[in-house]
Amino acid sequence: LILAAVLIGGGIAVAVGLSRSREPVSIEDRIAEFATLDRPPSLEELEFAAPFFERIMIPVLRSLSEFIGRLTPAQQMEATQHNLELAGYPYGWGSAEFVGVRLLSTLLLGAGGLALAMLGDMALLQRIVIPVLGVAGGYYLPSLWVRSKISQRQREVVRALPDALDLLTICVEAGLGFDASMAKIAEKWDNALSRAFSRVIQELQLGKLRREALRDMSDGIGVSDVSSFVAAIIQADQLGVSIARVLRIQSDQMRVRRRQRAEEMARAATLKILPPVAFFIFPSIFIVLLGPAIIRLMTSDVALFSL
Repeated sequence: LILAAVLIGGGIAVAVGLSRSREPVSIEDRIAEFATLDRPPSLEELEFAAPFFERIMIPVLRSLSEFIGRLTPAQQMEATQHNLELAGYPYGWGSAEFVGVRLLSTLLLGAGGLALAMLGDMALLQRIVIPVLGVAGGYYLPSLWVRSKISQRQREVVRALPDALDLLTICVEAGLGFDASMAKIAEKWDNALSRAFSRVIQELQLGKLRREALRDMSDGIGVSDVSSFVAAIIQADQLGVSIARVLRIQSDQMRVRRRQRAEEMARAATLKILPPVAFFIFPSIFIVLLGPAIIRLMTSDVALFSL
């Protein structure tokens, strides 16, 4: 048990270290840190000032992840990269880092299951099943976590899209360009959709065509509403149609779809309530209503038999 706890704790520490190592540090924080120093630090001082985990363990783990990534089939790496893009690149992980984390979790949970099987007093079948379950869980848990991140990001985009289209329509009708309107949303908001708009603006500044940047944004989100919105904007741009009119139509359609989704969720709520009502509420009601009657019948039967 102690060995399994140590292995699982080490895996959690490695995952946390990898996530923190990829968190961006703002320029203001770095300037404020150097402003407090009497002299600029040397390169060696900067290297030794970093924690041991970041100096030694992180480069080793990244090298191992890249090595494993080169051994992984290219098609699987592309699918992993696409899933990470749909998830919004959590913790800044790429496909190589994700493969390394999955291998690490597989080894750790498999070793933990093996330790439990060897140290515990259990049957032979249980000694075989527990390590296998640990290996399978360690392999599939990272993928399930990424899928949950994808669903969470897509729900966030679906909720924010109608309001974003309203704001885009107002900005364009007020005289702003479409790119400037997207930049305004990226500046004012902080959600998955605004971050996607911010990436589009950055790609446009680097010289990418608008239709290509919008298509990449649509592919990186994987939501049908965003795909229809992007297709309408690209078609309006190619045909010379007023973007403000297209945005107004798209905004009206998105509000209708949001209302329809809310109505579908309201209709589905009655079906979702049935299982807890049938398994938890009805039995307690039956116990409260029929319990005293059953007790009286049992006592009356006992009294009759005694007579």
